[in-house]
Amino acid sequence: MMESMDAARIIGYLKGKSILVTGSTGFLGKILVEKILRVQPHVHKMYLLVRAIDAPSAKQRVQQEVIGTELFGLLRDKYGEGFDSFIGEKIVALAGDITGEDLGLDAPTLHDLAKHMDVIVNIAATTNFYERYDVSLDVNVMGVKHLCQFAKQCANLKMLMHVSTAYVSGDSAEVILERPLKPGSSLREGVRLDIDAELRLVADAKKDLIDGDAAEQKKAMKQLGLQRARHHGWSNSYVFTKAMGEMLLGQLRGDDMPVVIMRPSVITSVRADPVPGWIQGTRTIDTLIIGYAKQSISCFLGDLSVVVDCIPGDMVANAMMAAMVAHSEERLQAAAAVYQATSSLRNPVTYAVLYRSGGRHFEEHPRVGDDGQVIPNRHMRFFSSIPRFRLYMVLAFKLPLEILHVANILLCGLFDKLYNDYSRKYKFVMHLVDVYGPFAFFRGCFDDTNLERLRSTMAMKSPQDEMFNFDPKSIDWDDYFYRTHIPGVLKYVCK
Repeated sequence: MMESMDAARIIGYLKGKSILVTGSTGFLGKILVEKILRVQPHVHKMYLLVRAIDAPSAKQRVQQEVIGTELFGLLRDKYGEGFDSFIGEKIVALAGDITGEDLGLDAPTLHDLAKHMDVIVNIAATTNFYERYDVSLDVNVMGVKHLCQFAKQCANLKMLMHVSTAYVSGDSAEVILERPLKPGSSLREGVRLDIDAELRLVADAKKDLIDGDAAEQKKAMKQLGLQRARHHGWSNSYVFTKAMGEMLLGQLRGDDMPVVIMRPSVITSVRADPVPGWIQGTRTIDTLIIGYAKQSISCFLGDLSVVVDCIPGDMVANAMMAAMVAHSEERLQAAAAVYQATSSLRNPVTYAVLYRSGGRHFEEHPRVGDDGQVIPNRHMRFFSSIPRFRLYMVLAFKLPLEILHVANILLCGLFDKLYNDYSRKYKFVMHLVDVYGPFAFFRGCFDDTNLERLRSTMAMKSPQDEMFNFDPKSIDWDDYFYRTHIPGVLKYVCK
């Protein structure tokens, strides 16, 4: 039975703790680091592991990519001239790399960290759906292994929090439960997943490609990742390698290391604090917003009736902190605790709501062109299946492209540049459909019973307690998309 949880307990837990965070330069990492520093200024240290050649470079990167962002505005205002001093006291930038043995740290640094570490939070990942297979394996799988090895050296470790993705369970159209993935399990019946074999396969493939140029190697590695993912039943190399990372963590953790796996769905902009609408990077659903804003796309692959499972970034960070406290120092844990930070079960929202909110926003806040004239809104055409979209692309673009190709041959290459440009764009769009299509029509529903049980222990009795809200039922999606997320995307992404 979980103990009751409130803001005071979470804040009190963080006091005096030494916390290692990987992936702090990413969207979710920044949100978590800022939140901890803001609610508990008496945290002992926050060690941020970043890729850099040396300590000064690591410090500079953290300053530019983390501390220097608008997200830290409330903290900056709170401390005024003392802000830099506060940050210097609490933040330690580590030049390292989770893809390397010992996290890329020298022995004395590693030993000192292990002696004092209380909590490890692994957010580092490559989230590219079409990443090189070797890179995805290095970061999303081997990174987990190296962190687990370090965690076992930490005598006083109270918690290892690993951020995965809800989509590790594949493209099932059923209710997807919060349960650990079984090592060796594949989504294809009769196929076994052997992580060591995948690593050997990549190593052998790289040897065969050693004589090719860099572009050929990159393309081959990307295609290998997609091929291996689909061989085992996953849609892309990102969710495939994240699944392997979870499996490896389950194998290596042992029974006496408290481990929590947090699986968010599509993480969207900050809903409440510190900066509503703040976002970094483009999420899959934001392609629609950006394309509509720039009027660069007239059609979109997606069924407006499909539920798009998304959750604001600050809610994910809040859930992580609550779970961290709930399971800290939990010994003899038979399996890792799994939480799915999702919305499709408790408060589902469809693409239609996003599209409607976007239309409302642009009607009330019309765009103005370089000539000062208002850009009229236009309705987009949606394709409810990939075959329909492919047929449209063939008729609207492929056939005219073939006619241009014939004309180019007859006119001795007069249209070479035009043809090559359009051909490249057509192939790029069709590639995006291949890689991202499954997500546009994902019909699974993520169970969040474990997270709901944790939510039920939260005492929402004060404004301070509300700062740790992670209940998707409290989200008014129309209002959030219209007032917060869409303006945030336009301000921070669509510059």
